[in-house]
Amino acid sequence: MSFLEKIDSPADLKRLSRNNLPVLADEIRKVVVDVVSKNGGHLASSLGVVELAIAIHYVFDAPRDKIIWDVGHQSYAHKLLTGRREQFHTLRRYQGLCGFSRISESPYDAFSTGHSSTSISSGLGIACAQRLKKEKAKVIVVIGDGSMTGGIAYEGLNQAGDIHKDLIVILNDNELSISRNVGALSSFLSRTFSAKYLLDFKKEFGEFLKSLPKIGDDIYQFAKRTEDSFKTFVTPGMLFEAFGFEYFGPIDGHNLNHLISILNNIKNLNEPVLLHVLTKKGKGYPPAEKNPVFFHGIGCFEVKTGNCKKKRNSIPSYTQVFGDAMVQLAKDDDRIIAVTAAMPEGTGLVKFAETYPDRFFDVGIAEQHGVTFAAGMATEGFRPVVAIYSTFLQRAYDQILHDVCLEGLPVIFAIDRGGIVGEDGATHNGLFDFSYLRSLPNMVVMAPKDENELVRMLATALAHNGPIAFRYPRGIAAGVKVENEIIPIPIGKGEILTGGDDLLILAIGRSVGEALIAHETLLKRGISSTVVNCRFVKPLDADLIGSLVKKIPRVITMEENVRQGGFGSAVLECLSDQGITNFCMERLGIPDLFVEHGPQRLIRSKYSIDALAIVHTAEKLLNPFNHHYMTVSARF
Repeated sequence: MSFLEKIDSPADLKRLSRNNLPVLADEIRKVVVDVVSKNGGHLASSLGVVELAIAIHYVFDAPRDKIIWDVGHQSYAHKLLTGRREQFHTLRRYQGLCGFSRISESPYDAFSTGHSSTSISSGLGIACAQRLKKEKAKVIVVIGDGSMTGGIAYEGLNQAGDIHKDLIVILNDNELSISRNVGALSSFLSRTFSAKYLLDFKKEFGEFLKSLPKIGDDIYQFAKRTEDSFKTFVTPGMLFEAFGFEYFGPIDGHNLNHLISILNNIKNLNEPVLLHVLTKKGKGYPPAEKNPVFFHGIGCFEVKTGNCKKKRNSIPSYTQVFGDAMVQLAKDDDRIIAVTAAMPEGTGLVKFAETYPDRFFDVGIAEQHGVTFAAGMATEGFRPVVAIYSTFLQRAYDQILHDVCLEGLPVIFAIDRGGIVGEDGATHNGLFDFSYLRSLPNMVVMAPKDENELVRMLATALAHNGPIAFRYPRGIAAGVKVENEIIPIPIGKGEILTGGDDLLILAIGRSVGEALIAHETLLKRGISSTVVNCRFVKPLDADLIGSLVKKIPRVITMEENVRQGGFGSAVLECLSDQGITNFCMERLGIPDLFVEHGPQRLIRSKYSIDALAIVHTAEKLLNPFNHHYMTVSARF
């Protein structure tokens, strides 16, 4: 039996000797690689923190001590050590383990962390709450160096240092390059400076110096400055000490003996502490070590080679189409600027960055800053295109409202991963953008039915002199040809795709394709439908919709967004404003909940946002024996 097979809780881990821990680390890596190769997931970052996860649970007492992983996708080893070993094969599968840390999944997950940079703030909140409850427990925050580019991380550091609450922040640095000699010296200094007897001696000696008559405080301050200057010279800790943290490191994040020793020392401190550890992304799996960006978020792959199992599809993804269009349009328009938040690969902007490096800006995991940065460029006559995943754009809502929409600045939002994203689940589904954007004055919101319309919408956005957003889904496009001549779409104009007198289907974005499939199925059942590609959530084509509803009063709206405040709601408001009341409508969209992780097709079926759902809804609306249902529906 392997060491990992004996571990059902951190208590079992503590029974192992230190000599056995490196073998355990190898076993954990093997399991992580095996499961992620089958299920997909975030591999490189999780492999990099295996020793760190072991050391934390070896030293601290979870769940009494609270451990927060930022971002939660580096918590795979943590899951294996905290009672989820037997379920780990279900990682990211429908109704299986979440790919991130979740409070609802385990008492060992102190906070849900699907978005980055939140750990220091939440950890400080927990520490303050424990102090108020007079509970003595430690709060340990593990934050990646990428997450440290988010402004909220520094807001948390600022308050923690100010109110001086007991908090341990572990900076997992897998990017910073420090020479071996400096790293080794720094490791020695950190372990030596953190020893309890030296810390006690420092405090006692400091008190002694300050007690000397007249000259004591001056001598103490000189001694303190000398020590701090020396530590700053050999370590990069000046920034964190300026925030009021006691800084230790950098230390090798893969040396278990060093990690355990320093954690044992600093757990006795009752003040804000920052431990800086250096780790290697993809540690222990050569393909991931060689290409950590590719293995950051990976689909199914062959363990032996690291090659993806899925064959490359000849149809490009929406992300690829967007990236190619940006390069093409920027050739003739030097006003076009590309802005992204630490996602050049994920948003398809790598080629743009290579072709137009002076017009490409990666702001780090700082969506708020990125939006306001783009607003500043827009005031100078440029056309900044802010390419961000839907779920991450939520973080910049105030900046969109205050810094862009208030003055009607021409900032373009290219919103990737709109709708159901699949295995990343609740924290990553882009199901709210229609609702949170269409309420903003001056904002135009649209969604393409296919890749050709996506390119046309980019051209539309570039020609529009005000805030404008278009959202598109994750995955391959519809497979239509992108026309050579890119013609902008008139703002607020939909298009009729099919004709039929029995039913009116109003769809937006990816849902248009589902509506067309439903149309064909209904025809075989003797039901004819008019399908409209509405294109715009705001402004709606009110004249077109109003005139059609008067002729065809049985209506279905279809969207991959929450129903509250979304596209269907916009249609109801539009009809109400026109005084049209004689109709029956059913809105298909996501109900008032957070959608779990699982395959996109399964999730769409479960929440009735696919072609079959349209067919079933149409049959209910047209059922002559279901008069009560139709009457109730008419009251929307």
